[in-house]
Amino acid sequence: MTTAHRPTFDPARGKEAQRGPAYHQRLLPAHTTLKHRQPGQGGDADYVKRDLRAELLEAEARHAAKKNGTYVEPEATGESGNAPKRQIEDVSAAEEGEGDEADQKRRRIEMLEKFREIDADDSSSESESSDDDDEDEEDETAALMRELEKIKKERAAAKAKEEAERAAEEEEQREIDVARGNPLLNARDFAMKRRWDDDVVFKNQARGTEDKNKKKEFINDMLRSDFHKKFMSKYIR
Repeated sequence: MTTAHRPTFDPARGKEAQRGPAYHQRLLPAHTTLKHRQPGQGGDADYVKRDLRAELLEAEARHAAKKNGTYVEPEATGESGNAPKRQIEDVSAAEEGEGDEADQKRRRIEMLEKFREIDADDSSSESESSDDDDEDEEDETAALMRELEKIKKERAAAKAKEEAERAAEEEEQREIDVARGNPLLNARDFAMKRRWDDDVVFKNQARGTEDKNKKKEFINDMLRSDFHKKFMSKYIR
């Protein structure tokens, strides 16, 4: 039996601990610091003009040096962990200082000279390798042509053999047809053959259909009925 309907004479009471005001977690202040755009996030620092051609040439030169084994890693200016974070204004000012036209021209000239030397070395090595490749390609082409001629000869021989066999078979069949087509040399059997329906199970299925369209009449006399007449004509007469 439930006691929900009865009054509570001794309700539960909390402890007598001294507590301050309670607040919900979502009522506490949050997002109290303002976030700033970092370099690469579309801020003012990203609108500095870059020399993409010089960067591309530098990257290609670095790749060619790595490929030839003459690449030297640049010395680190300082540890990344100990370097202080620069503000957006410092970054923009430093990049503007580095982007002078004179420095860009000098870097472009240096990169062009490096690439000129690399292109000269590559052209000499490519000419030697191209000669070797041409000789190898000529040898491979000659071998392929010989193999192709061999395959063509084999196919022609197989085709001629098949045609000869087919002609021999046709000639033999023609001689057989000529020999069997002469009734004087091959006596035929002119005896009567059985009908196609001699060995069927059901025969004369249309018997008794001659009276199909005859009008039937009811006669209240057994001696003059159609059944009696058929019976008498079949078994008595």
